[in-house]
Amino acid sequence: MRITFHHASRGESVARVRRGDGVTLVLPSYSRKWRVPHDLAHAAAERELRLGGGVFGCIAAGAVFDNMRVTEGKPRHDAKARSAKILRSAKRSIGIAEVMAGVIHEAVEQRLPIPFEQAREGWGALAQDPFPWTDADITRATDTLRELDRQWQASPNPLEFDWPDSLRADR
Repeated sequence: MRITFHHASRGESVARVRRGDGVTLVLPSYSRKWRVPHDLAHAAAERELRLGGGVFGCIAAGAVFDNMRVTEGKPRHDAKARSAKILRSAKRSIGIAEVMAGVIHEAVEQRLPIPFEQAREGWGALAQDPFPWTDADITRATDTLRELDRQWQASPNPLEFDWPDSLRADR
């Protein structure tokens, strides 16, 4: 899957998502209040932390969120039911992705140190299992978003982001 982040008017961004099934979707962002687009933070954190059940892993599996629209390709005949099933089964993992992306986003947005403690606290608010990532994982996710932010700020051109085929929500 290829995600292309475009600069939009009033400081917002728009993500164009080209899925492996040939469908292209547009995901508008409501991130005008942030320097770093929130959807870009999701993409970076979810990919680097291998969160296949997050926002972009769900999209890769066939989910379409309410604020998205199809711009190219023909969705499957059962696309709406399939999307609903994916989103229902990924509710917990989307919550985890939201927390982890939010923690990493805030650290990059506010130019704070790598958020080891905040990541563990966020995880602990959602799960009783041991924290599943190493410090190196959190560092990699934060550093990736810092580099993407640098690229985003440096150029008005779209920012290309590759999503691994293997990283998708369970269907």
